Amino acid sequence: GGNETSKDYFLAGKSLPWWIIGGSLIASNISAEQFIGMSGDGFRFGLAIATYEFMAAATLLLVAWLMLPIFLKKNIYTMPQFVELRFDSNVKTGLAIFWLLIIVFVNITSVLYLGALTLQTTLGVNIYIGVIGLAIYSATFSIFGGLKTVVWTDLIQVFFLVAGGLATTYFALDAYSNGAGFMAGLSQLYNDVGDRFNMVLFKGELMYTNDSGDTVDAWEKLPGLSVLIGGMWIANIYYWGTNQYIIQRALAAKSLKEARNGIAFAAAMKLVLPLIVVIPGIVAYAMHVNLDKGDQVYSFVLNEFIGTGFKGICFAAVIAAVGSSISSMVNSASTIFTLDLYDHYSKEKTSEKKLVRVGKITAAACLIIGVIIAPQFTALESAFSFIQKYTGYFSPGILVIFMFGMFWKRTSAKAALWVVLLSLPLSFGIDIAFSESVLPFVNKMGVSFLILAVVVIALSMMQNKGDDDKALHFEKGLFATNPMFKIASMLIVGVLIAIYTLLW
Repeated sequence: GGNETSKDYFLAGKSLPWWIIGGSLIASNISAEQFIGMSGDGFRFGLAIATYEFMAAATLLLVAWLMLPIFLKKNIYTMPQFVELRFDSNVKTGLAIFWLLIIVFVNITSVLYLGALTLQTTLGVNIYIGVIGLAIYSATFSIFGGLKTVVWTDLIQVFFLVAGGLATTYFALDAYSNGAGFMAGLSQLYNDVGDRFNMVLFKGELMYTNDSGDTVDAWEKLPGLSVLIGGMWIANIYYWGTNQYIIQRALAAKSLKEARNGIAFAAAMKLVLPLIVVIPGIVAYAMHVNLDKGDQVYSFVLNEFIGTGFKGICFAAVIAAVGSSISSMVNSASTIFTLDLYDHYSKEKTSEKKLVRVGKITAAACLIIGVIIAPQFTALESAFSFIQKYTGYFSPGILVIFMFGMFWKRTSAKAALWVVLLSLPLSFGIDIAFSESVLPFVNKMGVSFLILAVVVIALSMMQNKGDDDKALHFEKGLFATNPMFKIASMLIVGVLIAIYTLLW
């Protein structure tokens, strides 16, 4: 509208109810990297790759319980804004740049590439045309409408995402059982390739052949118990608790109760998603499919098992996932750049109208960069692994700053700034020093987190003899939860315990 404010454009006027928050969270999270990338990894590793989905369900509950009340109490628009309130503008600027690099050069580009890859393998569309088409599709609602338009579009798209995804899995399992149906197909699949249903993979348990033809131990990607008690928590808490394009939905809630219930709704949906994004890959493995790239598995399933008409619905699910995720990423990147960098360093007071205009220009620029870079991703073995790895270079440092900033009153701004400066070179150094066969990347994130935590503790104790001047103080009852959230949390945790107990 003509009188649109930055609060309207970037936070949907702080008016979102729980069902929109939950649906939009899933639509933003589930994208081509899951449909295509995780199906490819399901083909390689089996159900164990679903630990990313199951652990996310538990993480969402923790974020809603312990982190969200703090963010909403501070009435922030962005994650860097919170960092400035707790530390200073130097730390905020460093993290704002980190987030922009991740969103633009890792997230947007890889999702555009994977969506275009699906267009190419399913419909024969040229990869460059596919990237441009998806960018234009996403731009129609991400640039002009702001967060409110994005989340309402998400709500429509999440329906097709889930319905189309479940239809794909149903037809794949039905075909695998020669028309006996979904449950018969799932039972037969488990009987034929039961080793692909193990949730925890130990060293030497499962070997796979990568796209280069080399035999690799799956433990290097999913290292045993570390997926439950190690670095996987860092990746998940960073993503769900500090990632702007995810947490922005909760920041736009009309109340803490609505935000928490929405996140619990998203956590429940996470329990179902492995059926959509992993099982098709296991079906392809059981059929001994020979493909050039693992990321072609989902397109194979669409072409092989699903007839015209239903294939359109299932294909629409993938495109909806791409569009919703890109629009969310673009909106969040423009929010961070506009509010945390442009507005902060502008020499004159910026009007609301100009802030919205800068946000739209930034959103367009992010998409253009994505279009230029995305086609270069064709050499990747696994786009899902690429996203996890390069996000993992930044996530330990960002998480250290947030965890200590929120829950240790002595943490100093100088210590946080040193974490910003050391985070990327430390992660690169650990990655170069240790091969995946010695120290899997999930564990490298854990090592980086521990080293940076020691840095924060040591420097903060040297600088502060007591509480930091900007330490957070919590009033009694801040973390109390409503009955609906408690019941949902207990049910979700119970299901997770059952899954890991039965499929150990």
